[in-house]
Amino acid sequence: MEIAPSRPIARDIQQNLARVIRGKNDAIRKAIICLLCEGHLLIDDIPGVGKTSLALALAKSLDLSFQRIQFTSDLFPADILGVSIYNPKTGEFDFKTGPIFHNVILADEINRSTPKSQSALLEVMNERQITIDNRTRPIPRPFFVIATQNPFEHYGTYPLPESQKDRFLMRVSMGYPEPKDEKEILRENIGLHSVQELKCVAQKEQVLNMISEVKTISVTELIDDYILKIVGETRRSPFLELGASPRGALSLRAASQANAYMEGRNFVIPDDVKFSALPVLAHRVILKSVNSDSELKQSEIVIQEILDRTTVPI
Repeated sequence: MEIAPSRPIARDIQQNLARVIRGKNDAIRKAIICLLCEGHLLIDDIPGVGKTSLALALAKSLDLSFQRIQFTSDLFPADILGVSIYNPKTGEFDFKTGPIFHNVILADEINRSTPKSQSALLEVMNERQITIDNRTRPIPRPFFVIATQNPFEHYGTYPLPESQKDRFLMRVSMGYPEPKDEKEILRENIGLHSVQELKCVAQKEQVLNMISEVKTISVTELIDDYILKIVGETRRSPFLELGASPRGALSLRAASQANAYMEGRNFVIPDDVKFSALPVLAHRVILKSVNSDSELKQSEIVIQEILDRTTVPI
């Protein structure tokens, strides 16, 4: 079996991140998968569980430029994208780039800004370019957005519409660390200072090579049919008002390729699809009713039930 030459680097990245993000190997893996798919990650969680550390650690490990954007109610699109400023010496307008012109972006508390500012970010996420003053400016590659939101705080927030959630490849929750992992964090005093000390384990060119290699991972017609069956069941489920979109099927396929790549295979198997299905699909569906449990948790239960009863290709 031929394995892509850059693939071992993905394992090095995962191990490097685990040095400062303790006990969160699942979240780390999914973040790397999003990066390798040129997708974006939405983290739904409370403050203080390592969201900022994860984004910064990823940028440090890959020698990529990093920028944090704190989303607030008074944030304007120009604060994200940039603005043209008149230069009296030249008599022309000079464009001052905004914080979006970096490789790794942490969009902190994205649901605290107005829909107009949210849309400005999400448009760039999809198009990977901005057009201001009739001039199109590309965003540097790789371009990876990690957006966060607090699911337990609703005052002064603007929830993301379903169509905008669909722009994120995956949605995850990090949760509290296990007691043994939290003890290690305390004993070793692991914090943002530890992230700043991380060594780079891959260069930008290597990351771009990995992104290209992931796209070459083989997906058989049987696997494609399996993905389409799962997505189709979300549209027929009696518990869902709206099922996953075609973009959801494409995202599930891409994430499955990246997971196979991380496992050292050059082909996708059903387990790759199963691993990716919950974080890829749960935020793309709309429940018919929501009880006391969180919407994301209920969506994951429905998706898991679909996975359990969908015939796995042999």
